[in-house]
Amino acid sequence: MAPLEAPPAAPETGRPSFADLLGWMQDDLAAALDAYLRNPPGPLSEIARTASDPRSFFEARFQLGPTMTGHFTGYYEPELPGALEPSDAFPVPIHAMPSGLVTAPRAEIEPLLAGHEIAWLRDEVDRFFLQVQGSGRIRLEDGGTLRVRFAGRNGHSYRSIGKLLVERGVFDADIDAETLKVWLRADPVRGRAVMAENPSYVMFVALDLPPESGPMGTLCPLSGGRSLAVDPEQTPLGTPVWVETDGISRLCIAQDTGAAIRGSGRADLFFGTGDAAGRAAGRFNHPGRFTPLLPR
Repeated sequence: MAPLEAPPAAPETGRPSFADLLGWMQDDLAAALDAYLRNPPGPLSEIARTASDPRSFFEARFQLGPTMTGHFTGYYEPELPGALEPSDAFPVPIHAMPSGLVTAPRAEIEPLLAGHEIAWLRDEVDRFFLQVQGSGRIRLEDGGTLRVRFAGRNGHSYRSIGKLLVERGVFDADIDAETLKVWLRADPVRGRAVMAENPSYVMFVALDLPPESGPMGTLCPLSGGRSLAVDPEQTPLGTPVWVETDGISRLCIAQDTGAAIRGSGRADLFFGTGDAAGRAAGRFNHPGRFTPLLPR
């Protein structure tokens, strides 16, 4: 691989320049612009749509905000087997958001959601991780696909069971999602009890999206490798963000949110759809540098 190069230094303006971004000249900014164009229409939409050079667009229309220490994790859109009716193979429901407020914790909520089932999955581990990811594709027995996304939650704060098990000495800090799934399934009673220690419970809505579309984020459809979930109180949705972490140097767009994504520099990188994306996302947990791009 060729060494990364920085672009030519910009004139001194008192602010950092794009020359400070290691790898800026190598990044596929056409992919970043494509993700940016998925944002809802805004002041720069038409200029972005007609831009002939993505690099020039970002350099001319944005300036670098303060670089901060970041912490990056990953997420993805799972593909799970399921059915529209319960059976021995698919006994565990996912639920739609009821019209009335339901505030029971995870361990007590399911009876209160009777009649609001959308689809049925093979076990509670599949449901738990679908809720953590916030969206998914359910492969139905008849060959069809049902796509679902986050509709709301029960009002309880999210608690990471991976972090909980690390604190208890069950796993080392480098635990990944696939290892955690195996552990939860190895003893279903133990697994159910641990999952119940995350009292947050997510409900879904079915979506009609073209197969080639990414899942719906908070702002717009997501782009694999380019969309970020952020804390919107710290980083406005729609903001381009330069990410440097664990060998990744690329421009991403803040287009989603998550219950566990809180604080400045905290971000979740969307890896795409399916098992390979899930494995990559499950291993991704790194410090790094987080630099927002601010409109000039």
